[in-house]
Amino acid sequence: MEQTTFDPDGVGVGNGAYFGLPFEPEAARLVLISAPWDVTVSYGAGTAYGPDAVIEASTQLDFHDPLAPGAWRRGIATADVDYSLLEQSQRLRSDAERVIDHLEGGGSPDDDYVVRKLRRVNEGCAAMNANIESQAARWLDAGKIVGLVGGDHSTPYGLVRALGARHTSFGILHLDAHCDLRDAYEGFAFSHASIMYNILRDVPQVARIVQVGVRDFSEGEAALAAAQERIATFDDLSLAEAAFRGETWDAQCRRIVESLPGEVYVSFDIDALTFENCPHTGTPVSGGLTFNQAVWLLVTLVRSGRRIIGFDMVEVCPAGDDRIDAITGARVLWKLCGQTLLSDEH
Repeated sequence: MEQTTFDPDGVGVGNGAYFGLPFEPEAARLVLISAPWDVTVSYGAGTAYGPDAVIEASTQLDFHDPLAPGAWRRGIATADVDYSLLEQSQRLRSDAERVIDHLEGGGSPDDDYVVRKLRRVNEGCAAMNANIESQAARWLDAGKIVGLVGGDHSTPYGLVRALGARHTSFGILHLDAHCDLRDAYEGFAFSHASIMYNILRDVPQVARIVQVGVRDFSEGEAALAAAQERIATFDDLSLAEAAFRGETWDAQCRRIVESLPGEVYVSFDIDALTFENCPHTGTPVSGGLTFNQAVWLLVTLVRSGRRIIGFDMVEVCPAGDDRIDAITGARVLWKLCGQTLLSDEH
């Protein structure tokens, strides 16, 4: 479909692109890449099918956004989805499940049976990271802003690496129920639960990770976050306590944003939100942000004059006829796109 024939007030177009938009990547300001991958998920699987589910749900969305009016007209394009990632994810997932079952049954991670499977999984995850980094590098070098749709939370590593190679310093606004600060969780070097640990280790250009809404983490993760100057934590309980004592959400958002540098990458795990927004996500946790609270945080970030240089939206898990996860994911993605494009106009 040509852009000249596209009717934003018409029926949603199922053209295989996010939001049914007609833009080609070469002509768009923002390019969305997809990562259909969920090899190392430790509880509920299915996020590998998130990108396709979000694409389908996104065509039912109306385009007027009062918080970023007309921003989409600068171009939001969908890069071709590399479905070889999905095929590899499906193959490696069986190995990962056997490793997890073995460990949960009291087995040793040093058993030969596990070591071989771990090696296969880790090599496959490293190849996925290289694939995503290569895709991101192509569009970043073409002058585009890049967003990623997962897949599990391990998938943005390559995009963050690509940004690190092109920016001297930036922060990460990390919305999540989990800290993701575990070192090779369950033996998986690139676990979904290790993404922020790996970024701290491998991407020194990330000056600050600001974690918001986290509420389920280990003692080791808490200790690392407390000791690490590059991490600022606004956990769910502390945010709730501040609200109980009378601090408005607007004031809390301004306090969160003040801890970030001028350029910011947003990592949005859907399980940062309350249950009703994402009942089937892989590792749901009670508590969390409302949809509007999360949106207001993004708006506050952009109104502060900070620029969003990239983002991800991960852990959407479709569930048959229950489409609420994909519907929420599509609308979170729309807000991320709009606020990113708005910040780019500063």
